[in-house]
Amino acid sequence: MLPSVDVQCPYCGEWITVLVDDSAGEQDYIEDCQVCCRPIRIGVAVGDDGEVDVTARSEDDA
Repeated sequence: MLPSVDVQCPYCGEWITVLVDDSAGEQDYIEDCQVCCRPIRIGVAVGDDGEVDVTARSEDDA
């Protein structure tokens, strides 16, 4: 079962839930906001201790 993480959309500010494949290691992908449908850049990092860190940025953020 994939863990779920709540992130805030950088466009509309709503909190959405995304599923994270923590077995795939570091990731960077696009997922549409479930509220405003704008593309959110999701970043996933997994620490040595297994802790998952998820960030949500607008598509234009570097």
